[in-house]
Amino acid sequence: MTQGVREHPNGLMSYLGWGHFWLVVATLAAGFFFIDGLDALLTAWQKPEYSHGPLIPILSGLLFLRQLKEYPVDPGPKRDRWVGFTVLVAALVFATMGKLSNISDIVAYATILWVGGILLVSFGWKTGKHFWPPVLHLVYMLPLPGVIYYKLSTVLQLISSELGVWFLQLMNVPVFLDGNIIDLGVLKLHVAEACSGLRYLFPILSFSYIFAVLYRGPMWHKAVLLISAAPITVFMNSVRIAVGGVLVQKYGVEWLEGFTHFFEGWVIFLACILILFGLARLMLFLNPQKMGLIDALDLDTDGLGAQVKRLRYVRASPAMISAAVVMLCAALTWQMLPQRDIVRAERDSFSLFPRTVGEWQQVGPPQILSPDITRELQADDYHSVIFSKPDADATVGFFSAWYKDQSKGGVHSPEICLPGAGWEIAWLERVDITAQVGTDMPFNINRAIIQKGETRMMVYYWFEQKGRKVAWDFAAKLYLVADGVTSGRKDGAIVRLTTLITPDETDADAEARLNEILNDVVPKLPRFIPGA
Repeated sequence: MTQGVREHPNGLMSYLGWGHFWLVVATLAAGFFFIDGLDALLTAWQKPEYSHGPLIPILSGLLFLRQLKEYPVDPGPKRDRWVGFTVLVAALVFATMGKLSNISDIVAYATILWVGGILLVSFGWKTGKHFWPPVLHLVYMLPLPGVIYYKLSTVLQLISSELGVWFLQLMNVPVFLDGNIIDLGVLKLHVAEACSGLRYLFPILSFSYIFAVLYRGPMWHKAVLLISAAPITVFMNSVRIAVGGVLVQKYGVEWLEGFTHFFEGWVIFLACILILFGLARLMLFLNPQKMGLIDALDLDTDGLGAQVKRLRYVRASPAMISAAVVMLCAALTWQMLPQRDIVRAERDSFSLFPRTVGEWQQVGPPQILSPDITRELQADDYHSVIFSKPDADATVGFFSAWYKDQSKGGVHSPEICLPGAGWEIAWLERVDITAQVGTDMPFNINRAIIQKGETRMMVYYWFEQKGRKVAWDFAAKLYLVADGVTSGRKDGAIVRLTTLITPDETDADAEARLNEILNDVVPKLPRFIPGA
């Protein structure tokens, strides 16, 4: 029956095609099923970093039509569509994990995988496999996972600030960089504020990807164009910081605000694009096969309308019908299932945390974080205190932040926060201290030495994830997904111990101090950070 409809359509369906019917069913059902991810995209696109997002599907569509011109019309039946169906099912499973764990970004990522699967179902593996560039380009419309975003942005911000300060020092402008603060004397800028121009990194990355796809030069040229977007953006933002510093020195602080609004806009973006074109022109000049930049870019847009008409050749194959039925069943099943509530773990507030742990006594009241840090931390509860005891060479700082739902952000690693506060991580390792604390479950921590000038500190920190002690932040996120799927639990915390390494003691002395209080603190934590 299916074969007959595909080979000999008639009447109204001869124009529309049964293939279009099943394709529309699959697409609409997918829209309902992936609605969490689509909603996450709309939310992310309201942020300056991802405001370019709505343009990405349009540009990917144009790239797809351009590539479609390179392959002849093949309306006949194909035996290689089931690969696409397999990819589609994988996207369905991936999205289900995201929906169960209530992490809508995962559903958004799965949507791209679904797009690749439906293209393979529609065109078959032999033709559809060539359309990976426009599908991959859709990645640029997605928000980065929080762990990656904060690590990437922190590193790029610090590099941009250091380079900008170096430019100012070359021009004899008095400036000092202290961690995340650029001190211009009459004005102090936080790194996040000074480096807001990096918000254009993501659209520039997208542009460089399209530029590389359309570029007809050698493959290594394409690679250079693709990876140069980040250095170019960091460089231009450093120039922006330097120009702002010069304005402050010569004309006063009031000039900076107008300059910032002007230079944060399209100036950075257009300058980066011009540098990208200049880099392509330079590589073409050095290439033995001389060609102009216009010739090197495939900007031909003729015939795109004809490629749209080729969609009428989409056929009602068994794979397409199966894809539509599976997506329809998944969407209906999910709608009929009762909404899964987040499991709230019972705990006591950190305000009840004991002032005495072992022989250690709390010094003074708990520390209150500044509004900026609190806003960045986004914790539901936190505790920051100093412990001391009479025979100790130095005090020990205890800090913990607890989140009842990490799916909307969650823990920020000290690897991100400490450099922003001016501390340099001199040494860091992940160690298993299970034997030391005598627990049944593995106990992994990060042990680090940080320094600022001549001041050195030893730091222990780990992530609490449903009773697990995890050192690696990426592993903590994976456990978050697993717990969300299996139990509905999404709470978690970070615990950090710090102590000063005094000039007259060794690193081993400071480590022994942390080990001592660690064994006293750990038994107190389950009351405030619920386990399994």
